[in-house]
Amino acid sequence: MLGPVILAASRSDKMRRLVSAAPVTKQVVDRFIPGETVDAVVPIVQEAVASGLELTMDVVGEDITTPEQAAAARDAYLELIDRLKVLGHGTKAEMSVKLSMFGQALEGGHELALANVRPVVEAAAAIGTTVTLDAEDHTTLDSMFAIHEGLRKDFPQTGCVIQSYLFRTEDDARRLAAAGSRVRLVKGAYKEPASVAYQDKADIDKAYVRVLRILMEGDGYPMVGSHDPRLVAIAQELAHRAGRKLDDYEFQMLYGIRSDEHHRLAAEGHRMRVYTAYGTDWYGYFMRRLAEKPANLLFFFRSMLTKG
Repeated sequence: MLGPVILAASRSDKMRRLVSAAPVTKQVVDRFIPGETVDAVVPIVQEAVASGLELTMDVVGEDITTPEQAAAARDAYLELIDRLKVLGHGTKAEMSVKLSMFGQALEGGHELALANVRPVVEAAAAIGTTVTLDAEDHTTLDSMFAIHEGLRKDFPQTGCVIQSYLFRTEDDARRLAAAGSRVRLVKGAYKEPASVAYQDKADIDKAYVRVLRILMEGDGYPMVGSHDPRLVAIAQELAHRAGRKLDDYEFQMLYGIRSDEHHRLAAEGHRMRVYTAYGTDWYGYFMRRLAEKPANLLFFFRSMLTKG
């Protein structure tokens, strides 16, 4: 399986230098990451909303080693919020954050991440939009869920992400599927050991359906994070069985992947949110996109052969 190998490479400084130096890399990265600055992505936001799509914005970057870098990540999101305020799209342009960017892995990281993310959530609420806390590897989740619970006391619209490949996720889904909650379900994109996560794609997909049923039958707001046509169809059926209207849940897909499907679902009346990342520290995000789907990896290697 190439996926775990690619995920391991995402932590390698040597591979980072090699991939970054490849002549074709920028062309391929641009497929998944439309810009490096707020100015570059504002037209993307405007175009997407005008075409009936919604967005969740992610400033890429995870390898935070100092409190100063964590504060800079906070400030990058506050800059984004200032620009979104002018655009006035409300929840049509929300944000996703990784707590690792806010210092979660540093000494005293739980408190540091909470202190850094709170002003972002507060500023987002002030302009009428929301923040979703992304899930990372399993060792960070108890901290993430505790921060999520604390933030929701003052900002109940704060969302979180759960991953179907983890054994714990069905229990997490039952706890989270409560009135007012916003929960994005994804398969998972980190290298996890067999002691905590399913390793086989079929098992991950089956778990995804089980967890999705819990969310659809619950009282919260499910966010279906998948590009898989079969899972998209299953989500629609589960929503129908649960008596959900089209605005009682949403689909989420990555920028640059299955764009035609984004517009098809939106045209059918579904809420369709595009996960749109930007920034200069793109390497970890890019490598996980390659690991998630063989077609992405083939696209990259084909481009290197034809354009390198």
